[in-house]
Amino acid sequence: MILFLAGTSDARALAIRLQSLGYPLIATVVTESAAESLKENAISYQVGRLTVDDMVALIKKYEMTCVVDASHPYAEEASKTAMTAAKACGIPYIRYERPKEEFVSPLITEVDSYEDAAKLAQTHKGTIMLTTGSKTLEVFTNYLLRDEIRLICRMLPNVGNMEKCDRLGIKQKDIVAIQGPFSESLNKSLCEQYDVTLMITKESGKVGSVDEKITAALELEIPVILIKRPKLQYENFCTSFEKVTQLLGGFTFEKSKHEL
Repeated sequence: MILFLAGTSDARALAIRLQSLGYPLIATVVTESAAESLKENAISYQVGRLTVDDMVALIKKYEMTCVVDASHPYAEEASKTAMTAAKACGIPYIRYERPKEEFVSPLITEVDSYEDAAKLAQTHKGTIMLTTGSKTLEVFTNYLLRDEIRLICRMLPNVGNMEKCDRLGIKQKDIVAIQGPFSESLNKSLCEQYDVTLMITKESGKVGSVDEKITAALELEIPVILIKRPKLQYENFCTSFEKVTQLLGGFTFEKSKHEL
């Protein structure tokens, strides 16, 4: 049995692939909406954030033999929790992460954190399109709700996000509540509709549609602040489904060999 952290759409596709290859697993997701594709494919799952103790208890309860961490590239705490739990239980840990997209342009400024992005953007005058989701929204509102800036916040259309926007003082007319992924043409249309003069986004990768966002911005000559991925030291780091299955096959072989 595998404990599988499913944080993105491609991660859920990986879970489906592993189950089809005969690897039993239980997937963990943060929201019910993220579990829909798992449910459709009869993959066992549970919803909610797990502490180290929660994860260790789950591993022991189901006698799990491996942790596959396919959480979001920016879910740093989830990865740390998974690595700690795997180590505590003495089982292998595998990290799957969607490949990065490389962009080279004088319009792109890379930063290391959300706060660095917010601090850099606070001197801007114009319309900023924020495409980093709701989790770190308060970091940006602390710096960017200013008279000289119109902050357009693009995020998932759920009640919690709307309540958070209201609490932080974001006006309804400045909320783009929509479910992705988005085409390049839609990204361009949104930028043109709101007369965007700066975009803030994350280095999420192709499946996260970061390339369409950045390509659209660059074609419109809109500067981009790009937040780089967290720098963690992962064991067994993979950027393809094939590498994950190769590692799992090796771990299964070693376990079987020792049980002979």
